[in-house]
Amino acid sequence: MTAIDGNRVAAMLAAGDEAATATACGRALEDLVVYLFELIPGISVTARNELNAFNAEEIDVAFWNEGDPAGLRMFDHLILVECKNWSSPTGYPELAIFLDKLQSRGRPLGILVAAAGITGNPAGLTNAHSVLARALSQGREILVLTRHEIEQLTDTRQLVRLLKQKRAQLAVSGTIFQLNRK
Repeated sequence: MTAIDGNRVAAMLAAGDEAATATACGRALEDLVVYLFELIPGISVTARNELNAFNAEEIDVAFWNEGDPAGLRMFDHLILVECKNWSSPTGYPELAIFLDKLQSRGRPLGILVAAAGITGNPAGLTNAHSVLARALSQGREILVLTRHEIEQLTDTRQLVRLLKQKRAQLAVSGTIFQLNRK
């Protein structure tokens, strides 16, 4: 278990809040995601802000997962992450685009870090939640991690447990699992 530096997390979130451009705001969240995930045993960043061969799709962050028993052992070896550092929930179009990115790369799992969550009702699978259900029907999983959840983390064991819980709940109920939802 590795401690997560709460002051560093707060500073990175503040950098995004105070950013002068949307690009800088997004990069601040990407920096935070890289910091958090590289604390997990066996996880290392392999790419950031990489375009595909057609210059049509960008992957915000890609992590290599060695499958460390203290880390994300049963997760895919390559984990793609999309970051949306927005003050409002991320909508259907953005989730659909992320699902398309996962499909075009043959990836079974992706993580959307959406600062304000996603639109719709998880129980009714409306709006962005419908994309999560569609992904499952295609054999793909999209986990959603929010700013509030990140702010509650104190160590990597909590982050790993949260991701495992989200993945299990997604498989069982077809929707996302949110802790301490406001």
